[in-house]
This record gives sequence, C-alpha cells and structure tokens, in this order.
Amino acid sequence: MRIGRLALSSALMLAAASVPARAATIQISMQNLEISPAMASAKIGDTIEWINKDALVHTATARNGNFDVVLPPNKTGSLLLKKAGTVDYYCRYHPNMKATLKIDR
Repeated sequence: MRIGRLALSSALMLAAASVPARAATIQISMQNLEISPAMASAKIGDTIEWINKDALVHTATARNGNFDVVLPPNKTGSLLLKKAGTVDYYCRYHPNMKATLKIDR
C-alpha cells in the first residue's frame, strides 16, 4: 500500500509540474500625460491592460507596428501578447508619452 501512495504522489507531482503557468494581466495607466510604469515586463500569453485615466484620448502605438490600441478618455483597452521581444511604444496624440514593454517567452 505504501508503494501505491508513493507512485500516486509522484504522478500528481509530475502532472502539476507539466501544467502551464497562468497568464497574467499587467495593468499600465495613462494619467497626467504619462505612462506608468514606463518599463513593464510580461510573457507571451499575458494580457496588457492600458487604463486611460485622463480626459484626453491616448493610444498605445508600437514603434515596430505590432499594435495600435486607441484609448478613449476614462476607458480601458487590452492586448494579448503573442510575440516575444522588446517593444517601444508611445501615444500618437502626445508623442512625449513613451514606454517600453519587454515580452519574454
């Protein structure tokens, strides 16, 4: 009986190790014409959620063309990350609003 428990315990541990980690939602705010945090890290499969807390329209526009999310005043926009790399992005309407997103595998 003891060997059966050990085998079951080992099988459960292996099954738990093979379950992929849960995807995260990373929140980035746009307020007072600033993006915060200005440097964020995420993984493929995570979701970036931009929260526009200003009374102005903003965008999260990737310099490499990977995304262009329009954010009306006091609204939220999101993006599922599918590709690794470092992406610099900015607001098309307020080009001084800049940030970087580092996406790992």
